[in-house]
Amino acid sequence: MTEAQQARVQKAVEEMVQSLEKEHIRKMQGRMFRCSAECCENPGHSMNQVHQCIDRCHTPLAKAQGLVTSELQQFQDRLTRCTMHCNDKAKDLFDSGAKEPAVRALMDSCVGSCVDEHLSLLPSMTRRLKDSLNSIAQ
Repeated sequence: MTEAQQARVQKAVEEMVQSLEKEHIRKMQGRMFRCSAECCENPGHSMNQVHQCIDRCHTPLAKAQGLVTSELQQFQDRLTRCTMHCNDKAKDLFDSGAKEPAVRALMDSCVGSCVDEHLSLLPSMTRRLKDSLNSIAQ
């Protein structure tokens, strides 16, 4: 993948993650911290009860972060598989006697298609993540 293609993917993914962070994760962090502070304000709770309370406060955010991480990993894995397929096609073409410029052109075109295809998946991935984040119990 060329640097320009990598930069396109990275920029699009970073924009998506920033949007999710501003619209969802940050609010969840605020709720988690407020909830954790309330756990510490009850003088009647034992140390163990306070820790359990704080753990419960952290659970929604941990789930959210896990969801985002998992979705991003699946996206990366799919993009990697696509580019590996391009590598295989280029190797097959080279092994059949094609010259380097033809192999390079095939590789550039194929990887470019992978990048375009996967960038087009980001809006639906974003919607799916937003729906999942909204469904996490607070």
